[in-house]
Amino acid sequence: MCTTCNCGVIAAPAPSPQRLELGRALLSRNDAHAAALRLRFEAAGLPVINLLSSPGSGKTALLERLGRDWTGPGRLGVIVGDLATDNDARRLRAAGIDAVQITTGQACHLEASMLEPALEQLDLGSLGLLVIENVGNLVCPAAYDLGESLRLVLLAVTEGEDKPLKYPAMFHSADLVLINKIDLAEAVAFDRPHARRHIAQVAPTARILEGSARTGAGMAELREAITARALAVR
Repeated sequence: MCTTCNCGVIAAPAPSPQRLELGRALLSRNDAHAAALRLRFEAAGLPVINLLSSPGSGKTALLERLGRDWTGPGRLGVIVGDLATDNDARRLRAAGIDAVQITTGQACHLEASMLEPALEQLDLGSLGLLVIENVGNLVCPAAYDLGESLRLVLLAVTEGEDKPLKYPAMFHSADLVLINKIDLAEAVAFDRPHARRHIAQVAPTARILEGSARTGAGMAELREAITARALAVR
């Protein structure tokens, strides 16, 4: 898919042993950075969510809703990853969220080492929850640990029911899957039981929720799931 993350090496047999070793080295370095970040977050008692999805599935709108409804403890902080522009970060700051932008350029995912400069711009001691809004992509980000305590994957009803089967690595890595934009399900003839079966097939241990950031449906249950993880981290 790209030349920056070596994802072709991960997804398929490498054409040469040298490329295979490069892919392993990239992930090993990332895992070491992620482990250090996880220790840092745990020492601060800070729960961290890695929010993943395809482009346009509603990640930013979901965070806007979460920011409006957030009652603490502490503030909500967000690190936003995008190929270009800081549009999402500006939207979140307008919603009263402490948001920092990471512009990746050609990189189709965030890596643990990219988070360090962004973390320096946040007062971690004042935060009750940190969300990392990853680059919109259902392939590369699945392989990169960011030190998170919860991995949340969104599936918008407008994407169709078969996305979990097409991108099994992403959904298999999820702790929590939110079927988003559920208010549009009837309009786009989205088969909810069918989608749930596909998610369960590739991610049997993931919890599945349904909701809509626009209407607020299911958001209370999502907040409860996040709060439970936050309490566990603390």
